[in-house]
Amino acid sequence: VRFPEDLEDDNTTFNPEYSHQVFGDDEVAFGYKGLKILLYYIAGNLSTLFRIEYTAKVNENFDCVEADDVESKIREIIPPGFCTNTDDFVSLLEKEVNFKPFGMLLHAYSVHNEEAGQDITYQIYKADMTCPGFREYHERLQTFLMWFIETASFIDVDDERWNYFLVFEKYNKDGATLFATVGYMTVYNYYVYPDKTRPRVSQMLILPPFQGEGHGARLLETVHRYYMSSPTVLDITAEDPSENYVKLRDFVLVKLCQDLLCFSPGKLKQGFSQEMVMEAQQKLKINKQHTRRVYEILRLRATDMGDAEQSRSYRLDIKRRLIGPYKKKQRELAKMRRCLRPEELTNQLNQIDLNMQHEQLEESFQQLVSDYRRVLERLAQA
Repeated sequence: VRFPEDLEDDNTTFNPEYSHQVFGDDEVAFGYKGLKILLYYIAGNLSTLFRIEYTAKVNENFDCVEADDVESKIREIIPPGFCTNTDDFVSLLEKEVNFKPFGMLLHAYSVHNEEAGQDITYQIYKADMTCPGFREYHERLQTFLMWFIETASFIDVDDERWNYFLVFEKYNKDGATLFATVGYMTVYNYYVYPDKTRPRVSQMLILPPFQGEGHGARLLETVHRYYMSSPTVLDITAEDPSENYVKLRDFVLVKLCQDLLCFSPGKLKQGFSQEMVMEAQQKLKINKQHTRRVYEILRLRATDMGDAEQSRSYRLDIKRRLIGPYKKKQRELAKMRRCLRPEELTNQLNQIDLNMQHEQLEESFQQLVSDYRRVLERLAQA
C-alpha cells in the first residue's frame, strides 16, 4: 500500500504460494463460509493491517464443532503492534514519507517500466541489527517467507554472523521521494579454518509484484560483488537452493565469469581445468562445483552443436561428469559381489538395470542442455 486508494485496488493484491506452514498440510481453515484473511502492508516500512472477514462461522453450541482459530494462527507469525482498523493504518501511511532504507547503499540501477513510460530507480542496501528500527522492520519483512518459501523458518537475529541485503524502489508521492520494499536476502557467514569465512545464502525473496523484472539477479550479483572484495572470504554458497535459485545463480555466475581469460573459447574446448577453478575462486569467490557448471554453460555457447564432432565431444564431456553416481553404484556392486550371498546379489542386480542407467543419463544430459540454453538466451538479452 502506497496510497489510501490501494486498499481497495485488486492490482496491488497478491496471494500466498504456500499456507501449509500456518494451516497444516491440507492448507484448510475449517469452520467458515466466505473466509477472507486480509493482510495489508505499507510499501516501505511494512506496518501491517490485519483483518478477517467471513459470511458465516460454525457455532460450537449449535453445530457441536469448533471453528479453527484463524486469528491466533496469523498472530503467531506477524509481530505485535499491527493495526486492526483502517483509520489507524491510513494515519501510519501518512508518516511513510519519514521512512528511509536501512544500512549502507551498495548499488543503484534503473529499469524501464512500460506501463509508467519511465525509468524506475532501485537501490540495494546492506543492513544489520545495529541500524535503528531495523530489527522491528525485519520482523515484519520475514513474515512473507511463510507464504512464499516452502520450508521457511525465522532466523536468530541475535547472531551477529547474519548479513541482510535489501532492495528498495524509489517512487514519488506529492513531490516527495519515498521507498517501497522490493525484496531481500539473508546471508550467514560460516567460519573456515584458519582465517576465512564462507558466506552462505539462506533466504532470498523478491515480493510477487516485482517478480520477473530481474531484481533477483541484480541482488545476487550485488551480494557476490560485495563479498568478492573481501580477502577473508573463501567462496559463496547457498543453503538447500531451490530450482529457481539455481537457475538464477547460473545466470549471475556465467555473467561474472564470461570475461575471465580462463573461459576464452579456445580454453573451453580444451576441457575443464584447474586454472578455471583457481581463477573463479580467487577473483570471484566461486567454488569448484559452481565453476564446473559455468564451464559447461560457456562451453555450450562456444560449441557448434550442428557439427557432429564438436557435439560429440561436448556430450561426452558432460556425461563423464554425470556418470559419477552410476560409477559409484558399480563400485558398490563390486563390494557386494565379495560380501553377499548369490540370492542377495541377484536382488541388488535386479535393481540396477544398465539400459535404464543409459536412458537416465541421456535424459539428464538433455535436461541440462535445455537449462543451459535458457541461461545463454537470458545472457544474450542482458
